[in-house]
Amino acid sequence: MSSVAPRTSLASVAHARALRWEPAGSPVLDLPALQIPPGVSWVGGGEGRGKSSLLRCLAGDLQLPGSHLQIGSTLLASAPAAYRAQVAWIDPRTTAHDQVPGAEFLAHTAARYPRWDAALLADLSEALDLRPHLHKPLYMLSTGSKRKVWLAAALASGATLTLLDEPFAALDKTSIRCLLDLLREAASHTTRAWVVADYEAPAGVPLAQHIDLGD
Repeated sequence: MSSVAPRTSLASVAHARALRWEPAGSPVLDLPALQIPPGVSWVGGGEGRGKSSLLRCLAGDLQLPGSHLQIGSTLLASAPAAYRAQVAWIDPRTTAHDQVPGAEFLAHTAARYPRWDAALLADLSEALDLRPHLHKPLYMLSTGSKRKVWLAAALASGATLTLLDEPFAALDKTSIRCLLDLLREAASHTTRAWVVADYEAPAGVPLAQHIDLGD
């Protein structure tokens, strides 16, 4: 892994150590130490290099023996519920919520996050053209519309650490512009972090860090 230096001297939002995953005997992910600064970090790398796996690790979804993850003073190992309550993460490929209407999913998500931003959700529902679809079960939505629901939930969460896996995939141009605008605003935040895993850096977004997992 290589990374650029954080753009400020602000304290890191999250810390991780000993992130090593080798499901088939060879390491897909091998990061001895990682700090996530405030603002927007980009996780880049080729196919199968562990971009999604890293996000799952940071979310506490993929737990690795011997690893250490911490947000502020909260350790995943000793306080898993408190740790996960500070992380916004939805696997964009999940089918776990398919039977639930979009509006109900968002309401359940809002209840999990004390800093949920209802005004931002309303703005996102308009900007992403979600309103006509929120009454439908998620399985009825197109891939792009379903991803917009995941994005709206993550971005409105107010979470300390927001993890976005290929967030531009299957989005229309208007939605891409909306997301880029939000990430540009997020780039100047001093106490929260957004980690974007994708093949290319988000265009025009000042990066706090580039985590390069290789080709």
